[in-house]
Amino acid sequence: MKLQKTIYWIATVLLCGVMLYSASMYFTKTEMVKGFYERLGYPTYLVIPLAVAKVLGVIMVLWRKSKWLTEWAYAGFFFDLVLAFFAHYVLGDDVTFTLAAVVFLLLSYFFGKEVRH
Repeated sequence: MKLQKTIYWIATVLLCGVMLYSASMYFTKTEMVKGFYERLGYPTYLVIPLAVAKVLGVIMVLWRKSKWLTEWAYAGFFFDLVLAFFAHYVLGDDVTFTLAAVVFLLLSYFFGKEVRH
């Protein structure tokens, strides 16, 4: 159980770090991020709401007082990362960081069910 708990917390901290880093980029380099969105044909008005959603998702993943909201946070992160993977892939960017974040997400989610039920 100690190994599972260690894996869970490492993956969760890394996942939350990725999401907070992404949100900080959305907040501090909004015009740059909007440029990426425009290149992909995504609506740019989503940048700030997505940044807020990422911060709220991190809070829910760490807090875990509501199973329902925690599940939605993980689901939101999953869809965000899958869409980010394809967006970066289409642009020809390196997708290693995104794939690592997906691994952190899956480890956090499944080990979290065992460790923090």
